[in-house]
Amino acid sequence: MTDLSYLTDAPPERFTLRAGRPSMKAAVTTGNGGYDKLVYRDVPIPAIGDSDVLLRVLAAGVNNTEINTRLGWYSASVTSGTEQLAGSSSDDPVADGGWNEKTPFPLIQGTDCCGVVDQVGAAVSNIAVGQRVLVRACMRATGFDSLENIWMASDFDGAFAQYVRVPASEVFAVDCDWSDAELATIPCAYGTAENMVHRAAVHAQDRVLVTGASGGVGSAVVQLCKRRGAEVTAVAGVDKHDALRALGVDHVVARGADLITELGESSVSVAFDNVAGDGVAHIVKLLARGGRYATSGAIAGPMVSLDMRDLYLKDVALLGCTAWDEAVFPNLVGYIERGEIVPLVAATFSLAEIAKAQAAFGEKTFVGNFVLLPT
Repeated sequence: MTDLSYLTDAPPERFTLRAGRPSMKAAVTTGNGGYDKLVYRDVPIPAIGDSDVLLRVLAAGVNNTEINTRLGWYSASVTSGTEQLAGSSSDDPVADGGWNEKTPFPLIQGTDCCGVVDQVGAAVSNIAVGQRVLVRACMRATGFDSLENIWMASDFDGAFAQYVRVPASEVFAVDCDWSDAELATIPCAYGTAENMVHRAAVHAQDRVLVTGASGGVGSAVVQLCKRRGAEVTAVAGVDKHDALRALGVDHVVARGADLITELGESSVSVAFDNVAGDGVAHIVKLLARGGRYATSGAIAGPMVSLDMRDLYLKDVALLGCTAWDEAVFPNLVGYIERGEIVPLVAATFSLAEIAKAQAAFGEKTFVGNFVLLPT
């Protein structure tokens, strides 16, 4: 087991430029609030320890996670959906608004990283300079026997920069012909999706429901369930149905439709729901006996109501999914190298255009993922 506690100890003055120290461009998030909190500036290239690698970032994906952290959405004081906070401009850091604890502002965000190894620490033997790699962003700080976890770009500096320091234990070489931008769509969205699908133990006899199916996590869940042979029903805006059919979904339902009327009670065995809000009670009614409800988000709102009789009389399992299980990331690398999943790059932006990219991300008019390219 590698001790990763040192990652969260970086002082704020790490961004202070000093004569003779090499620098890089980075998008620094200075606090909770609007796009004005995203400052594109010069900062020192991070120094690495004996067990670290320094990656030159080739591409970095854009996720809800970075936006929610900037807005302070993870605070218990927030009861609305993520879209309702999108225009927030507060200058006050939210005490409990971080992923695990208070966000360590100023912070370089960027949970998704495709990079090339630029330097390796003295104790590193599993990876070599020049290899193209992905970073496992969810790190089990005390080993896989514990669910304690820390996240790159929420608990310590991430990939919205030209370079990033990462523990060598969290770096995975990938042998494929995908572009850098395509690989950068994988870590957060597909890692989260594979973790949900893995924990729900999806198999070929399952009838699966996926809400928010056109988003990064939703479209990944669709692919990961189809590669296991499950029957998949996807919920999304009508304008995105053709794209979802192209991913192999068996049925599509319009967002906002009455799911019980469309599908019938007890009609699905597994539900993957990162939308939450008012829809949770209806989705639990859709589950058959012994059904599984898995979630890793709540974009429509974290406060929900539920008829507990639907839960216990049908022996339904509720699965909250944040800490990635040990098999998740190696699984994904294997799927990529064997051509079992496809990347969905909706658009690319330069790193300097981070505010533009996040604004476009919030419009939810795309299928897949946005990617930032350092310059």
